[in-house]
Amino acid sequence: MTSDQNEIAKVAFNKAKQYEMQSGGCPQCTLAGIFDAMGVQDDAVFKAATGLADGVGLTGDGHCGALSGGVLAIGYFFGRDKADFGDLMKLVKANLLSKKLHDRFVEKYGTCRCADLQTAFFGRFYNLYDPEEMKAGMKAGLLEKCSTLVGEVAKMTTEIILEAQAKDAK
Repeated sequence: MTSDQNEIAKVAFNKAKQYEMQSGGCPQCTLAGIFDAMGVQDDAVFKAATGLADGVGLTGDGHCGALSGGVLAIGYFFGRDKADFGDLMKLVKANLLSKKLHDRFVEKYGTCRCADLQTAFFGRFYNLYDPEEMKAGMKAGLLEKCSTLVGEVAKMTTEIILEAQAKDAK
């Protein structure tokens, strides 16, 4: 990667981490960091990511919301439009890049499931619907750990997008 690309990825990390610390909603924070770093304004994609937090609907029972946000960003840049719905090559490309993100994520964290990540980080899962559980999670460092993870996923995703764009430009 070029120094400019590294700088863009670093901005994505910092913005995403900051958003998670301030606002929560890991998929939206990941998207916001990536989109800010890459100069994208798309509230529809951002809004659509809302329910993917904490493994879907704050349940922990699904893959990490930050990973969902990263996959949405990849789809934004490389996915099919409805007009291209029959274009299997665009389907394949977006999925190959999403798999690359998934594989990097699992290599770094050992799993992509939200509840399993919390258990690995803290020895247990925190039910964020329960105010006492939420307080306990915050006291244990959930916000700091998850905001760093969100930043890392934004960085990984941005690197994948920039590498793919550079390859396409050749």
